[in-house]
Amino acid sequence: MNPTFSSTPDSDADPRAEVPAAGLPVLYADETIAIIDKPAGLMVHDSALARGETDFVADRLRAQFGRPIFLVHRLDRATSGCLLLAFDREAASALGKVLMSREVEKDYLAVCRGWPAEDAFEVDHDLDGGPGKPVKKPAQTRFRCLGRTELALPSAGFETSRYALLLAQPQTGRFRQIRRHLKHLSHHLIGDTSHGDGRHNRSFRMLGIHRMLLHAQRLSFLHPLSGERIVAVAPPDAEFAKALALFEAPQGA
Repeated sequence: MNPTFSSTPDSDADPRAEVPAAGLPVLYADETIAIIDKPAGLMVHDSALARGETDFVADRLRAQFGRPIFLVHRLDRATSGCLLLAFDREAASALGKVLMSREVEKDYLAVCRGWPAEDAFEVDHDLDGGPGKPVKKPAQTRFRCLGRTELALPSAGFETSRYALLLAQPQTGRFRQIRRHLKHLSHHLIGDTSHGDGRHNRSFRMLGIHRMLLHAQRLSFLHPLSGERIVAVAPPDAEFAKALALFEAPQGA
């Protein structure tokens, strides 16, 4: 699958970034489910991490659709892209079972520091559930390198810095899984202020890229009621597109 080139734990969001107070783009919708394109910098729902925030995806969508909504999965505040929801509890429960069965295909674009040794690889590394949830559970993420670049950005005694554009496909849904798996590999996600590398984050800010470079580009699954294959693709925003422009066109796949 080639990416479609067409704006942090929650503290990762650039304080200067403003999310327009308009309706969120709808990628797919019927009477029971919808997929929207969540912008980076907007929290999905109120939580202990909200820290005084008052603007949430869930509230916007209730007003936008004029009906109750049930979030089927979550995206970090700093992550953009495909977000799945249902309009009733039965559909939400059915979609939840689809997610648990791993029948959903989730494709993320991610930019990391360094060049992975292999073009395709899988991380199988247990993760805890985040703050207050110390029990570790199995977590697997498949990665594929879509592009590489070497930029004239000095770092750690070198005159240049290397970066990779990855396709990430989480096979489980653990807390900040992709971000933490990349940290485990020492290929830190660019723009991640909790699990990333501050030196490289600063380098990208100097290039005018202030967001975390993780984007939920594609979501595919069988509709729980009709059995139809649903495929939604969210184009990267302008700031992510700036980062993509640093890479050569991806080869193959």
